[in-house]
Amino acid sequence: MLRAILLLAFLFGNNFKLYLKDGGTQMVREYKVLEDRVRYYSVERSEWEEIPTELVDLKRTQAELKDREEEQKADKKAVEEEAAFERQIRKEIRSIPEDPGVYKVEGEKVITLKLAECKVVTNKKRSILKAITPVPLVAGKSTVEIDGLQSAIVITDDRPEFYFRLNKEERFGIVRMKPLKTTRLLETWNILPVVNEIVQDHDEVEIFRKQAGDGLYKIWPMKPIGPGEYAVMEYTENKGNTQAWDFSRR
Repeated sequence: MLRAILLLAFLFGNNFKLYLKDGGTQMVREYKVLEDRVRYYSVERSEWEEIPTELVDLKRTQAELKDREEEQKADKKAVEEEAAFERQIRKEIRSIPEDPGVYKVEGEKVITLKLAECKVVTNKKRSILKAITPVPLVAGKSTVEIDGLQSAIVITDDRPEFYFRLNKEERFGIVRMKPLKTTRLLETWNILPVVNEIVQDHDEVEIFRKQAGDGLYKIWPMKPIGPGEYAVMEYTENKGNTQAWDFSRR
């Protein structure tokens, strides 16, 4: 009985090898197995040809076609997953408020981190640190602290991702804070006399940073961070206008 089985229909230009038992091959676009012969479309001669079935290595040909089909399915899935991921990222970016600040996306919710009230502490006094009106610089050592031992924002991710929208281009990063008696140490300042420059010392976490828009960056730690107190910090080096958005990692 005449059997006609169409094994594969490829997209235009997706050609493959029809293996022969003598070790040769024919480059074909498609083929059909008939009762005693194989009919194939020759890419080289652009026409249909036939060859006895007993001369064709159908097992090897079919195995290669199956492998190719699986590869194509895997490639298609990877492309679809990448496209879905890019759509999700674009959606996230659109959800970030236009106001400068630090934000964390959790599902459909955008959490806004609160700008902490940083205080410069010297031997004699504590002064609220504001970027617009910096505190007077006095030569010597000072600390920058945030009141309280725990942030109101608690995060469980060990590699949390944040969006940081800058007001202007400044240095920024994530720092690990040290608990004191009633405050958390953000950084230490060594104020140089005469020049009134600040040498800043803080425990900075290594991060990845990716620009996601005009003045908008996505940042996240290179390695998992342990439990403790942290802050996303913005500053101008040597100038003393530090700002911080604190969070707890639990």
